[in-house]
Amino acid sequence: MTRRRRAVLLLGLAVLMGTLAASDVSGREAALRRELGAPVPVVVARTRLTPGTRLDAKHLAIRHVPARYAPGAAYASVPALAGARAAAVIAAGADVVPSAVDDGTRAAGAPVRPGERVAELVAPGSPELIRAGSRVDVLVTRERGDGAGTTRLALEDAEVLAARPAGAGEDAGSGAAEGPRVAVALRVTLHQAVYLAAAQSFARELRLLPRAAGDRRHGHTGTAVGSDLS
Repeated sequence: MTRRRRAVLLLGLAVLMGTLAASDVSGREAALRRELGAPVPVVVARTRLTPGTRLDAKHLAIRHVPARYAPGAAYASVPALAGARAAAVIAAGADVVPSAVDDGTRAAGAPVRPGERVAELVAPGSPELIRAGSRVDVLVTRERGDGAGTTRLALEDAEVLAARPAGAGEDAGSGAAEGPRVAVALRVTLHQAVYLAAAQSFARELRLLPRAAGDRRHGHTGTAVGSDLS
């Protein structure tokens, strides 16, 4: 085989391999788009908003996210919030969800249904994942009589009504672990509110676990493990 023919053959192979690689990448991108869904607009806060702040173009922006990760009750446009005000603290960059919005029709009182309560607590957790409209589980760690610790899943699938990164001076328990902490308001029953209030006094630590969007499975409350993992 002459040098010229060899060069032509190698060039042809390079073109073929490049075409196959490009096709594979394109196929993977298409599959990923199908899995995540088309980007949808979601209204977010430009800066930290306090209760009573008017929700207008000055304070709001639009972010496009895959449909799979968009909050189910999110607003898709700024005009949809015309005349509304913040009903709770909304962190900068956070999604604006109905539970944090006062559109003028909300009755006075907490944003919960009859029989429910709002439980406020500060605990280790991810400020990026735990936001108003998301859902969390709550772990409670307490010391046993022998000095060892026991961690218990105390609350499942609680709706977050409001969330923000906790300040340095906000208490998360005397034995709170290092790392980011979140101040949250949770929608709970009266019994759950009493338990969480007591837990903030007797527990070594409370911890918030963000749940996947759409995961509403229950049945693990009460699951416990000791420091010996038994």
